[in-house]
Amino acid sequence: MHPYFNSRSLLLAIGLLIQVFAMAQNRDISYLSSGGKLNPLQANMDIRHYTISLDVDIAQQKIAGSTDIDIILKNKADTLLFDLVHLLEVSKIRVNNKPVKFEHRNDKIYITADGGFQAGKQLVKIEYGGVPPVAVRPPWYGGFTWTKDRSGNPWVAINCQKEGGRVYFPCKDHPSDEPNEGVDMYITVPKDLVVGGPGLLQKVTSRKDKKTYHWKTNYTISNYCIVFNIGKYKVVSKEYTTINGNKVPIQFYVLEEDTAFAKKIIELKERDSKVLEKYFGEYPWVKEKIGICAVPNSGMEHQTMITFQNKFEYSKIGESDYSANLFHEYAHEWWANKVTNKDWAHLWIQEGIATYAEALIHYDLGGQAAYDQIINRHRRAIKGKKPMVGGEELSEDETYAGSDIYTKGSFFMHSLRYVIGDEVFLATLKKLATDPKYTYDNFVTTDDVEKLFSGESKQDLKPFFDFYTRTTDLIDVSVKETGYQKYLVKLNNYFMDLPFEVTTSAGTKKMIIGKDGITVDSTMPPQVDAKGYYYKKVTVQ
Repeated sequence: MHPYFNSRSLLLAIGLLIQVFAMAQNRDISYLSSGGKLNPLQANMDIRHYTISLDVDIAQQKIAGSTDIDIILKNKADTLLFDLVHLLEVSKIRVNNKPVKFEHRNDKIYITADGGFQAGKQLVKIEYGGVPPVAVRPPWYGGFTWTKDRSGNPWVAINCQKEGGRVYFPCKDHPSDEPNEGVDMYITVPKDLVVGGPGLLQKVTSRKDKKTYHWKTNYTISNYCIVFNIGKYKVVSKEYTTINGNKVPIQFYVLEEDTAFAKKIIELKERDSKVLEKYFGEYPWVKEKIGICAVPNSGMEHQTMITFQNKFEYSKIGESDYSANLFHEYAHEWWANKVTNKDWAHLWIQEGIATYAEALIHYDLGGQAAYDQIINRHRRAIKGKKPMVGGEELSEDETYAGSDIYTKGSFFMHSLRYVIGDEVFLATLKKLATDPKYTYDNFVTTDDVEKLFSGESKQDLKPFFDFYTRTTDLIDVSVKETGYQKYLVKLNNYFMDLPFEVTTSAGTKKMIIGKDGITVDSTMPPQVDAKGYYYKKVTVQ
């Protein structure tokens, strides 16, 4: 012990450590998870529009400003309920321009007023500020990332899919409600920096040593996509003509130090756009932009401004360069942003189909062998620890953690394609991505997707959907010798008649295996589903 470190100093030091630990614990937001069971107070509110106005103090890592929330109350209410992380302090709230009482506790804001709030339109203005949570492992564990680029310029990113938009603005944090009339963002930063955001840049206003960027989207948008990024960006643009003949700009918010890499990214974006439009229809946000923003963490599907990890490294599909990070997040413009799950319980829809989109571009660029290779990789990666759909009204954590929503979701699409055939599968997948019933303001569940595919294929696919999405079971196939050169091929956990390719000494034939199985003649034990269309196990007896 240092000679001047007496017992009083030791007690003071221990006290300080306890205080620091308590503060650190208080800043822990790992328990936050978007979604879950919808509170009745929030079920009564229909979010129409957000206006977020914030001054970002990069030196102090603070934010200050306000959020205006336009809502429609379905019924009269005595309380309005919004979500906002406890780390930010609310200073004032007005409803319809009148001061109201409020309580901010447990990451929620409870607003009350004498006489309550009448059904119909309400405008809520919440003023707040403070130090927002810092991301621990973005984008999976979100918050703000405050860092610098290689040249020493400030670089700020926000991620909040797990925790929800409440990490920095007051909102109704549930996937079942998006602002139907869009979002306006007014973000003020030091004048030498640039803000990238969703929608279209309306105006940049300068005052003294600061600039305010006004971003606006008129489309409905998920809370976790209502984010912005700050950096020493340069905007590299090129016009793209969609499959329907509409003109939309591709805009890459690239760090100034990396502008030499921008042309390549734009070229990949053009090619990827054509592939995705071929399978899923026109780019969903043609009235705004195809945006990309460089960030210091793995990319995310932020609407009209997907983020791209700042590593310009590519793999190969055949002779073509490919970035899985860039492509997967871009596929989410269709699967997550346009086709959105109503409840995190059905997260496989957007993650699984976006992952399957990777298999489709592998086919387009590398042929059947490349498609088979990535599909086999997805199958091998399935862990089978929990069902893809584990119930209803689940939080993001409850569905995401330990789930196979990516790889099994993709492989499920592969299996479904085999069951109903290419022509019906591809047409139905495009219908899911283009029909207004399933897109933009409307949301989907697993049952919605099943009913669509069942209707289009004229088959009852519910048992198939339930088996893949609501269990961790493999299809259990047995091959049993029953006589001289005779074998019984049977599904031991039969749930519906399924087509299988069965290879015998006479060759390969597609056969329907029902509840009682099928008997085949062969001089050798037959092989079942050798190409791997199903998530299965085969036992030869």
